[in-house]
Order: sequence, then C-alpha cells, then structure tokens
Amino acid sequence: MTWTRTRDLDAFEAAAGDFLRARPAEHTVLLSVVSSLRVLGVDAYGEAAPSFGWRRCGGPAAVDAAYVWTPPRPVLLSPMPDGAAADLADVLAAARAGVPGVNAGRAAAEAFAAAWRRHGTVRTAARRRLHRLTELTPPDPAPPGAARRATPADRELLRGWFAAFAEDIGVAAPRDARALDDRIADGRCLLWEAGGRPVSMAGITRTLVGTARVAPVYTPPELRGRGYAGAVTAAVSQAAKDSGAQEVLLFTDLANPTSNALYRRLGYRPVEDYLVLTFE
Repeated sequence: MTWTRTRDLDAFEAAAGDFLRARPAEHTVLLSVVSSLRVLGVDAYGEAAPSFGWRRCGGPAAVDAAYVWTPPRPVLLSPMPDGAAADLADVLAAARAGVPGVNAGRAAAEAFAAAWRRHGTVRTAARRRLHRLTELTPPDPAPPGAARRATPADRELLRGWFAAFAEDIGVAAPRDARALDDRIADGRCLLWEAGGRPVSMAGITRTLVGTARVAPVYTPPELRGRGYAGAVTAAVSQAAKDSGAQEVLLFTDLANPTSNALYRRLGYRPVEDYLVLTFE
C-alpha cells in the first residue's frame, strides 16, 4: 500500500476520480476544488502549483485514500483507512513539502496530526460540521425583500463581500475574481435584496455527481440579525435542487451557535465533523 504523488491534474483524475465520485458527499470539497482547477486553471488558488496524491490498497483500481493540496491552503484529505493518514504525514514530511496544515474529517485529521507531531507542532484552527439538506423549510415569516441572481453589475460589491467572508473565517481571500465571475456567469450566486439594495448573499458550488454545496453565505455585520442570511440560504438551496442537485450540503463553524441553529431550522442535518489544523 503506497502513496503516489503528482502535480498532474489529469493523472490524478485518472487514478482517483472514480474513488472521489463514488462518495460525493464525503469528498465534496476535494471534488469542487478539482473542478475549479479544471475550469479556472491550476493557478486558481495560488502561484504555487497544486499537488495531488492517492493510495492504492492492492489491485490497480483499488484506491482507498486521496489528497489535494493548493498552496498556501491546508492539504485536503479524503476519509482514510487506519494507517493511511499517518503514512501520508510521514511521506510529506520526508519530502520537506512545507505542509501548512490539513483540512479533513475528524478521524483523518486526528490520525494525520498524531503522526505529524513527530515532525512539528499542531494547532486547531477551526472546527466545522458538514450538514446535508433534508426537507427545506424556508423562514416563515420571511424578512422583507426577495432573492435574485447576481449579475456582472454586482461584481465589485461581491468581491468585497467574498474577501470579508474569507477574513471572517480566517482563510486566504480569493486570489482574483475568476471564481466569482464563473459563479455569476453560471447563476450560482444569489443576493437577497431589500429596500432596493443587496443585503446578503449565498453562493453554491457546481453540482458534481448530483451534489452541490452552499458556500459562501455572507451578510455585512451592520445588517445581521434580520433574517437575511436564512432567507438567501433557503433560496440558493432551492435553486440548487431546481437545477438538478440531488443532495445539497453546507459547512458550519462549530464556534458559531447562531448559524448552526439557523441552518438546522432550514432543514440541514449533521453529517460529519471536520478539523482544520495548522502546523508550526
């Protein structure tokens, strides 16, 4: 059982694509990042080239673990069998790859971290929870206003909101406007408009293997607490289902009880906890 590493996106998809697509909810982030690299370019997340890896557990098609790394962001890990995450930690440490951290389901993240502590210190940066939409229950009563699709005229407003969202959750801001422009062109970003102006936004990833994920959801601080985020999240969730998504997912920050309660009222239910770990 060995790990194979590459910077070739085609090679990675040829080797690990079926493995990722077999469980799209568990692999939602890896699938969406690979899709973005394919559509937007391999420099979509940073100047450094992304890298990929997979582990085979026997036969030529028996991939049982994978990772995607788009520096400077943490390495994204799939769920992994016992021992696979520890093996990967040792492989990346031996390669002196300068891994800044990992983002993964709790079991894989903790197994990787346990091995990584032989090479450096580990800090928990965020605790998140993946949710799946069951039966959508829009806010009732809804706040004033209505949802509409974002247009190119909203581009500069949304660039600011995307950057503010990234700052709020402690991740790197978008490198440029490519991903935003792609969302706008595809109709995958909704605005809640009240009093003649946008007051909140919600985006959705591409539907991949029947699965889409709500991200990001943002309301400026001075407009929070008025129900706009719940309304626009319900609207984008319904739009995803109307467009053919069989499953709609989203992540919440476990340190934010308000948003966790909100999404539960909308019909989202927990699937799995995730950890974002940073290495020093």
